[in-house]
Amino acid sequence: MPAVDASTAARPGAVAATSPPGRSPRAAAGLAGLAASVLVLAVVIILSVGLGSRGLSPAQVWRGLVDHASPLFGVVHEMRLPRTLLGLLAGAALGLAGAIMQALTRNPLADPGLLGINAGASAAVASSAAFLGVATFAGYVWFALLGAAGVTAGVYAIGGGRTATPARLALAGAALNAALYSYVSAVMLLNAASLERMRFWTVGSLAGADMGTVVRVLPFVAAGGVLALACARPLNALALGDDAARALGARPATVRAAVIIAVTLLCGAATAACGPIIFVGLLVPHLVRPFTGPDLRWLLPYCAVLSPALLLGADVLARILGSPGELQVGTVTAVLGGPLFLTLVIRKRAVRG
Repeated sequence: MPAVDASTAARPGAVAATSPPGRSPRAAAGLAGLAASVLVLAVVIILSVGLGSRGLSPAQVWRGLVDHASPLFGVVHEMRLPRTLLGLLAGAALGLAGAIMQALTRNPLADPGLLGINAGASAAVASSAAFLGVATFAGYVWFALLGAAGVTAGVYAIGGGRTATPARLALAGAALNAALYSYVSAVMLLNAASLERMRFWTVGSLAGADMGTVVRVLPFVAAGGVLALACARPLNALALGDDAARALGARPATVRAAVIIAVTLLCGAATAACGPIIFVGLLVPHLVRPFTGPDLRWLLPYCAVLSPALLLGADVLARILGSPGELQVGTVTAVLGGPLFLTLVIRKRAVRG
């Protein structure tokens, strides 16, 4: 897998923007690692479709996929497959959003959950459910996008805009995150109907997914994903500073606006469909960066593959641990994400010490 100099690896996104990942042993290693990541994702997808209240073997999964006469056809196509596809889309969205946010803000703690973006989407969705009676993804998504956009712009503005520092962004995000989740809790407690509709959604869940939701969320995630990948090269340049970025042909203001739009699309759609799921967008870029280096042209594809693998793996674990029922995937990612992230921090301190 591609490696980088330690002096650039310390900053998310800090890489020489003029060094393309061309045909070289380093590029070959990166492609091999990406292929291995795809294989891991494929295994997790099989587990996600096969495991549930009734376990299915790979042969049974295949029969349920292709044989319309099989009694397993309905189980696979109406329950397991939509849930797995939604996990793929939401995981990729959260991973890409976390990676480009860390690169833009040069803040290793930047994450849709920790910076309040998921909270903004949640607050907008809770308001729409409580005061307007919205109860479907088709209605949620527009409010979620609006809430995500408002908080993204708010955190960036409160943190100082172009002169924002990682500490100021983290403080602004933490303040908005706490305020917005307090608002969500108050709305749900004061509105019994809203509480009943959203009690599972607010924890973060893939349960109850259907193909209609998958089809509706796909355009938002696809548009945000393409925009995020298109920002890889200019974000690499922006990590060198605005003046260096302009010299390399990037437009800092345009890049920042594009990243905000991409994060809004990705986080808004994922949150509307699954609820606020934390740690995926924070953890995966940190797990991937030691292998890919800070070059976003490598980092983003890895995150797009391994983030859904992590989310679906957590969903499979939630079904196993909660059997014969199931836990919510947002609970599992929170329980696993905290210790894993602390382990990463401790290891980095040990290396620097």
